[in-house]
Amino acid sequence: MEVSFNYMHNKLAIDSSWTLFLDRDGTINRRLKDDYVKNIGEFEFLPNALEGIFKLSPLFDTVVIVTNQQCIDKEIMTHEELKLVHDFMMDGINAAHGRIDQIYYCPQLAVFEPVCRKPNPGMALQAKEEFPNIDFQKSIMVGDTLSDMEFGKRLNMTTVLVLDGNNTEIEADIKINDLKNLASYLI
Repeated sequence: MEVSFNYMHNKLAIDSSWTLFLDRDGTINRRLKDDYVKNIGEFEFLPNALEGIFKLSPLFDTVVIVTNQQCIDKEIMTHEELKLVHDFMMDGINAAHGRIDQIYYCPQLAVFEPVCRKPNPGMALQAKEEFPNIDFQKSIMVGDTLSDMEFGKRLNMTTVLVLDGNNTEIEADIKINDLKNLASYLI
């Protein structure tokens, strides 16, 4: 896969006041085709994700995960089961000396277009409420789907698309292979 950096044809100049928004499935862990990660046995970190988070963490004031999880309202899993998956993920990130300040998720069904569900801004607004220092124009949204990129664009964030071989047509400021690749670009 070819990596492209379309952001003004220059390296993105960030400082420690910036915020990093990360999608979960397809960005941190392997996305299950037509399914949900329902337990820790199904959770698999993507190659270079842990090293990427480790290298990205000190570059940002705030690092948060924003993830759509309509599997809750579909009654495929409970909030408690999702918490177990997120605890497992955080254990892996912490063991790799990475940092996530908070995880936000939207449990509601897409059909109702809830404000919390990407591409709507609800999770970002919730993050800003908890971390008032967040400036969306000094934020990066990293994800692998069109809704992730639309979420970032709606809030004037720099958008970073994680390429998976099937999403190359999605518009983004930066296109990368993995989180380690993004860290190398920013450092």
